[in-house]
Amino acid sequence: MNLSSLEKTGDKFNLDLFFQARELCMKTVESVISMIQPGFTERQIQDLFKQSFLEVGITHFWHPTQVRISSDTIKNFRETSDPELKCVAGDICFVDLGPIIMDHEADYGRTFTVGSDKKNPLIIASHEIFEKTAQAWKTTGLTGIELFEFAQKLAQSYGYQLNSNMAGHRVGDFPHKIYSSQKLFELDAVPSDLLWVLEIHLIDINNSRGAFFEDILMK
Repeated sequence: MNLSSLEKTGDKFNLDLFFQARELCMKTVESVISMIQPGFTERQIQDLFKQSFLEVGITHFWHPTQVRISSDTIKNFRETSDPELKCVAGDICFVDLGPIIMDHEADYGRTFTVGSDKKNPLIIASHEIFEKTAQAWKTTGLTGIELFEFAQKLAQSYGYQLNSNMAGHRVGDFPHKIYSSQKLFELDAVPSDLLWVLEIHLIDINNSRGAFFEDILMK
């Protein structure tokens, strides 16, 4: 596998702008989460994100804004949402954003409890498994395939399943797909710093809930 061809970036790629894009995306996520109330539908939350990004001048996204509520949180992104679902206080919801900011791709996702600061063990596990998997990549140089195997075993040790369909991918200056559509968890090479996002989507089968966390691999 020719890793250099998969990890190409364009002439406009700039790390400072890339980090600024990531920071703005994360701040917007936190701002919108604070506005989400019980009774909101997935579509209403998507519209809220769209409006919030419009207010800071962001109009384009490299992938659609994904929102999952309660029982929908176990679904893959290709599966159809239930339009009748509404947020319930204390239940969980997750978002995945892909805005194009200053010609760079931000991609960030996380899960939260609606209208509550209560700690949810599934959400906590999604963060911990992300951090432990990313740390293993930093210290031992795991390939993408090994990252999946490592995260999968961790998820099982927590009593959850890891969704292999949410597999991580390249990011960079828009559009990264002219260079690669490679899935991280199928990469038979060690991914480089700052060019790939790791996605952890945990499924709690017993409670029909899922938790998602996504961010760039960063040393």
